[in-house]
Amino acid sequence: MNKKIIVTSSLAIMALIFASPVLAASADVTKIETFIKSIIQILVTLAGLISAGFFVWGGVSYITSSGNPVALDQAKNTIKYSAIGLIVVLGAFILTNIISDLATGAFGATQ
Repeated sequence: MNKKIIVTSSLAIMALIFASPVLAASADVTKIETFIKSIIQILVTLAGLISAGFFVWGGVSYITSSGNPVALDQAKNTIKYSAIGLIVVLGAFILTNIISDLATGAFGATQ
């Protein structure tokens, strides 16, 4: 057991000693920010479309339940959960916009 620890430690130390430095290239923060914002916007749009589809599905199921209590409860749950999902997605979208604006102000990038 002690040999394994010694070998692992010596390999880790040698890797740290002989590691070549990595020089970071200057990156334009606004390009990265716009890329991330566009990805988030696409995902929010898709989630909104899916939520609208579930709203329609729940509404049609509610109308066609014909007084069946089980189908009526399933339709209500579909509508409720699609509303909850839409609220969560919109909340995440608003939160990412707030964080993006704060990060832009903190790092001094221009929009």
